[in-house]
Amino acid sequence: MPARSDDQTIVHVLNRAGFGPRPGDVAHVREVGLAAWIDQQLQPERIPDRAVEARLRSYETLDLSSREIAQQYFLPARQARKAKKARGAEEPNGGEAETVVGPNFSSAGSAGPSADAMSPGINRARQVLVELSAQKIVRAVYSDRQLEEVLTDFWFNHFNVYAGKGLTRVFITEYEREAIRPHLLGRFRDLLGATAKSPAMLFYLDNARSADPRLARELEARERRGGRGQKGTEKLRRSIPTGINENYARELMELHTLGVDGGYTQQDVVNVARAFTGWTIAGPRKADAGRFVFNPRMHDTGEKVVLGHRIEAGGGIEDGEQVLDILASHPSTARFIGTALSRRFVADTPPASLVERATAVFRQTGGDLRAVTRAILTSPEFFAPESYRARVKTPFDFVVSALRATGADIRQPVPLERTMRELGMPLYFCQPPTGYKDTAEAWVNSGALINRMNFAVALAANTFRGVVVSDPLPERNQQDTETAVDVFLNGDASDTTRATIQRATTAAQVVALAIGSPEFQRK
Repeated sequence: MPARSDDQTIVHVLNRAGFGPRPGDVAHVREVGLAAWIDQQLQPERIPDRAVEARLRSYETLDLSSREIAQQYFLPARQARKAKKARGAEEPNGGEAETVVGPNFSSAGSAGPSADAMSPGINRARQVLVELSAQKIVRAVYSDRQLEEVLTDFWFNHFNVYAGKGLTRVFITEYEREAIRPHLLGRFRDLLGATAKSPAMLFYLDNARSADPRLARELEARERRGGRGQKGTEKLRRSIPTGINENYARELMELHTLGVDGGYTQQDVVNVARAFTGWTIAGPRKADAGRFVFNPRMHDTGEKVVLGHRIEAGGGIEDGEQVLDILASHPSTARFIGTALSRRFVADTPPASLVERATAVFRQTGGDLRAVTRAILTSPEFFAPESYRARVKTPFDFVVSALRATGADIRQPVPLERTMRELGMPLYFCQPPTGYKDTAEAWVNSGALINRMNFAVALAANTFRGVVVSDPLPERNQQDTETAVDVFLNGDASDTTRATIQRATTAAQVVALAIGSPEFQRK
């Protein structure tokens, strides 16, 4: 922690531990003190968040269970599609094409996430994902718990699930709310366990249907003895798990814990997959439908060896728990998580000294994420001059920071979600389990920069639908260039940027050029 906190240092912290400064934020942090502000952010439960609570009050789906979401939103959508298909069969032209809920769910309308904006049936299902995306943007822009929102974005991406895959869209709201958010600054083992038992993860990476192959053989033999014959057996085979699925086991080690070079083998993948057989989701007719359950009939009870640790035969759910214990306490996991957090907060290639320190804190504290995050945010490497504006903003970082910098009033979040798609980062629709890349090469190209500038122009000109910017340059005078550089770039602009802004003829152009500048693209 630097002995003296000048405005540039404060802006640096606001850009890394948050999504950039709003008007008045630098003065506020200067008043409370930088060390005190960081300490407050590390205790988000103590920070009132009334502005966000007020804006989210009308959202219907954010507090619902997955079962309630399925019954109230997706079941009506399924029934509407069936009815539409039936009508289409009776129409000469075959009816319209079936609507699919996917990355373009907001294209059906721009009235926002309120209930009035959604028509019955298919549009009802869209509301779930509209509101989920909207709350992510609203929280990031308005929450005083900025570090909490940064970490929610980071850890969801680390444990990524894809809303476009089947029932994942039913479970994803509860996944972020209950598996990710409560554990951001707790023990890594608790976060790992919560994601492992989340129906969203179980469905997305196919573990819900992973079972000891003997189950399929036993049920098939039973059906044959019952006289159903080949046809009945084939129907049964389609309806039950047919064997072990390694998808979750592999990503658990490669992406969630050890890292690709973490020292595991293909045999470890197989044995981890065997340990998690039976970790599944309660069916729709069960009292706990849509929740995590352990099904002992699906479980492989044989002996397993994982990373040199012997798991005795005859176990049940504890086999998977033992694997999580092994992985959470493994030295490779400490380094992998220490590196990932150091990259997020400091540099695409974080200093080795910082990675070593973060790794050591992880191991010494048993994976205390608050302690690891604190160690990074108060480290000399975090405050080093070379760390300043060393990272490129992702599309989400850029959009949110622009909204914060201009003091924007978001009255309709849906167009912002559409902008995220245009910038190549549709919210909750990253298909691979790796999540979105968090390094410069993924986002720096001419097309992306043009789209960012287009957003900046519309925002500054007050022509971006659903967002109102009242007066982003309240001290506008003959020194428009310097005012914009001070307000949006903290006085940090190259001669080229200054000359470009100087050529602007209106206040809106000044703001757009400042937000679209190379300096504003970095954090």
